[in-house]
Amino acid sequence: MRATSRLGLFLVVGGLVIAIAAWVVMSRRPSEVAVLEIRPATIEQALSVVGRVRPLDLVQVASPNPGQVVRLLHDEGDRVAAGDPLAVVLAAVEQAQTQVDVARERAARAAAVEAQFNHQRVKTLYEKGFASKAALDAARAGLDTAQANVAAASAGVRASAERAQEFVIRAPMTGVVLFRPIDNGQVVAAGQTLFELGSSDGVEIRAEVEEVYADALSPGQSARAALSGSSAIFPARVTEVSPRVDSSTGGRSVRLAAEGAQALSPGRSVDVTIVVRQRPGAIVIPRAAVLDATAAPKVYVLDAGDIVRARPITVARWPSVNAIVESGLQSGDRVVLEPAAVKPGQQVTPVAAKPDR
Repeated sequence: MRATSRLGLFLVVGGLVIAIAAWVVMSRRPSEVAVLEIRPATIEQALSVVGRVRPLDLVQVASPNPGQVVRLLHDEGDRVAAGDPLAVVLAAVEQAQTQVDVARERAARAAAVEAQFNHQRVKTLYEKGFASKAALDAARAGLDTAQANVAAASAGVRASAERAQEFVIRAPMTGVVLFRPIDNGQVVAAGQTLFELGSSDGVEIRAEVEEVYADALSPGQSARAALSGSSAIFPARVTEVSPRVDSSTGGRSVRLAAEGAQALSPGRSVDVTIVVRQRPGAIVIPRAAVLDATAAPKVYVLDAGDIVRARPITVARWPSVNAIVESGLQSGDRVVLEPAAVKPGQQVTPVAAKPDR
């Protein structure tokens, strides 16, 4: 029994010694880190934005005068022709003014009739020698004045009638009613939008791009687009880049035209990727591998002895998923993908990682 006990104890002690030795060896072994070997390649420099579908022509139809909407003749989705009536706005002030002008015209005509009778009477007396030439001239002048007043009053009535016609709101172009923010009976102000009309001869995609990136865009550049929430991609092309910068947003308007027969409803949002250019021999690394990206960007690379070294780099200011390195790295360099897990001067065991482009 004693020999057996000693043998068992020997085996236990031996196992512990082996385990400790293995732990020491493993603890001294350099830690494994994922590295990316730099291999320059041609990449696509693109800009992703969210646009919105809108008609080629968009018109806000407003009331030229304040008043109450007494009749709505069209609703959203209706197709209208140029000149079609859209709504009737009742303006009490203009109607009252028209009534005043009509009353003035009647008074002027009555005064003209009286002046005509007076002139005829004075003329008869003058021919019989009972009135002077001066009285006849005065009567004639009164008649002329009364007739001029009739003409002026009639012009006032016609002007009032023309002003009243402005309260029949008409479509300025052929198109589709996209938006009607008013209801029947609503009181509107002068210049308030009553209808939004879109042309029916095509649509475009309109997006806003930050001015710092819009400088790289130009008409003719190709793009890929997809309706938000849809995986179906269709081609598009930049047609115009506005030279004007919106002071409130700091962006510039970019127009794109969808290629091919696409069913695009006005108002629908679209995810657009504009291909700015192809960059041959470009170096791309994950942004997580870049330290101090905003102040002094740098990466950790491994030297020939697998020692971690810090290296400053220059990163292109472009809103891409991965960082485009303009200087500081070259083909064959090994970049540490998780720099927070190591420190300069540390020896590591590199584990190759596939490039993520």
